[in-house]
Order: sequence, then C-alpha cells, then structure tokens
Amino acid sequence: MSLVSPSAALPPPSAAIQANQHIYDDFFDEEFVRTLDENVLQLLDRVWFRSELVGFLENFPQRNNPERPLIFCSNHSGMAFPWDAMVALSHLYRRIPQPHDLPRPLSAPLLSASALMNPFVLRNFWKRCGCVDATTLNFETMMYYNDHNLMLYPEGVPGIGKGFNNKYKLQRLATSIIRLGIQHRTDLVFFSTVNGEYLNPHAYSWDWVNRKSKKIGIPFIPITWLLIPILLQPWMFYMAFPAKLTFVLGRRIKPYELTDKPHDQISREEYEALSEQVRGMMQEDLDAAVAQYGQQPYKAGELWQRIKENMRYFPFFLPSFWPLIFHEFERLYTKKGRRDFKMSLSGFGTTMRLIWRNPFVISFFIPLLGWIPIAIRGYYKNRIGQKLPGQ
Repeated sequence: MSLVSPSAALPPPSAAIQANQHIYDDFFDEEFVRTLDENVLQLLDRVWFRSELVGFLENFPQRNNPERPLIFCSNHSGMAFPWDAMVALSHLYRRIPQPHDLPRPLSAPLLSASALMNPFVLRNFWKRCGCVDATTLNFETMMYYNDHNLMLYPEGVPGIGKGFNNKYKLQRLATSIIRLGIQHRTDLVFFSTVNGEYLNPHAYSWDWVNRKSKKIGIPFIPITWLLIPILLQPWMFYMAFPAKLTFVLGRRIKPYELTDKPHDQISREEYEALSEQVRGMMQEDLDAAVAQYGQQPYKAGELWQRIKENMRYFPFFLPSFWPLIFHEFERLYTKKGRRDFKMSLSGFGTTMRLIWRNPFVISFFIPLLGWIPIAIRGYYKNRIGQKLPGQ
C-alpha cells in the first residue's frame, strides 16, 4: 500500500503544459462526433459489428479523484485498421449516463501524420473525433482536462502490429500510464476488446517490414492473403470482417497503491516492473473475457438476421460501400456545412447519386492505378518524419 497520503496536493500544471492546453480544442468537434454516429457508425455497428458492452451500464466507472480524469485502457486488435476503437467509443457515446464520463482518446501519432491513415483519407478525421496525439507532453496535458475521461491503448503501435499468432497477447505497456496514474492519483479502468482480432484474421507481422512501412506513415504491413486484393481494390486497405465486437469491463487498477514511493522517486526499472505487474492483471481479465465471449467471433446467424432486418439500407453496410458513405458524410458536414441532417441511404439510384457527388471514391475501386490519387491526397501536407513536441 502507498505511504503517500491520499490527500496529498496534486501537482499544478507546468508552464509547458499550460502552453499546450490548446490541444483540448484545436480540432475536437462534438457536433461532428454526434452527426457521424447518427449517420454512419450506428448503421455499421448495428449490422456489421453488432457490438455489446458488458458490465459498463450497470455501474459505469466514476472518478476516484474528481480533479483528474480516469484513464480507460484496452487491448488493441492486431493487424487491423482501428475499427475496434471507433466502435467502442461510439457505442459508449450512445449509452453513457453523462457526456462528462465519455473517454476521449489519445492515439498513436502515426494515425494523424498523414490523411492515408484516416478512414478513406478524410483529413483530420481522428482529431475532429477528439483524438489527441499520444506524445508525453500531450498525455501530461490531458491529465488536467476535466471535460471528459481519457482513453488509451497502452500497447501502442506494437499492439496494432502484432500478428494473428499473438492474438489476445498484450504487448509491453507504456510506462507513462503507470507514472501518471501515480502522479495524479487516478485509477486505470481496463476493458477487454473481444473478437477484434478477427477483424483481419490470419494476418502476420515481421518487424523488419514494419520498420520500413513506418517510414511512409503506415504503422505495419499485414502479411496476409488479402495483400494482392488490397492492391487491386484499395478500399480493402480499410475493410474489416464482420467480427462481433464485445467490450467487457474489467478491474480498476490503482497504480498509486502498488508502490510506497512518490512518482518522481521511482526508477525506470521500477516503472517497468510496475508496468509488467499491471500488464499481468489486464491479461488475466482479457483471458477470462475471451474464454466467455470469444468462442464464436462472427456469429453468422446473428449477422444474417441483422442484414435481413436492415435490408432497406443494403448495400451501404457492406465494407465496399463504406468509402461512399464516409465521403458523403464529409461532403454534407464539412463542404456543405450542414448540421442536423439525415443521410438518405435507401432507394433506387442512391449508389449512383453518391458516386456522382463524390467522384474521388471511384479511386478506391480502380486496380493498382487507384492508389495514385489516394496516395497524393493521403500524403499531401503530411507530417511523416516530423518530430512532434513532447515525443
């Protein structure tokens, strides 16, 4: 147990943190989040991902320290575009008791370094949804943000890039979550993401390949039978198989009770040991959740039932049509400046109308050559190779 008094004064923000607090509002657009969820994500979740929250709604975690956000954390889905995080946060957005409880994510800087790593090259998509680059300075700054809680995938890019042979095996955790949990005396709330490993199954990873891919702003290259189809049909770079995503609330971890030292007197080696201890707790929760909810990752019967119930929206819940609906949403919200609208995704001729309004989408279906306009847009004004403040 910690010998540090629970009522010990919390650290005030440094001058660097005060100067960095503009990140709270630089891009985040709550209206964008709400409208995107109503027009796009609810449909994909209802039919394709069929996500479930287990344990959240009965007793949603409240802050142990009212002055600091809780740090929610989860395992990442290996070798897949981060649909797991999008679905988890959008489902929580719809169901949480108070907006104040919503976790706001810190994401790997590579996801925002170029538009290519945003869904269907929609510029600043992640940041408009509330993501903040997970640099050390940004993480420390967000600990003084009280409008929402925080969400972090502490495995980082190695968690996304782990191959299918390492499914559900938590990679080494960032020690920053331990340090800031101790420093600010706030709890870590772990939840297990189950079946996310099947969003892109049987994809494997080689470190030397991933090191090369990071130089062009792609955190990993999945070695999979889909590699050639991705070249021939670029939309498949962003696709996901219809895994039933289940998010299981786990234990609250109090890192400040795992040591009797103040945060600034703990050595690097001690932090790594504490991180490994926390990783072991999370792995136990993840293994139990997978044993209970991960035996039928696709649930084909339920998927077929959802498809039949939503046939009026066919084919827009299928991954090959996601570029169309994301770009139509972007056109209406950003280019047209519309608010409180409802996209029409049914009726004869809708597909052709959306293609006419969003001709860039055709690039996602042109074999090989389609990657040229996608790459041009994806790397225009990119920040690949630039060191962010606090890294």
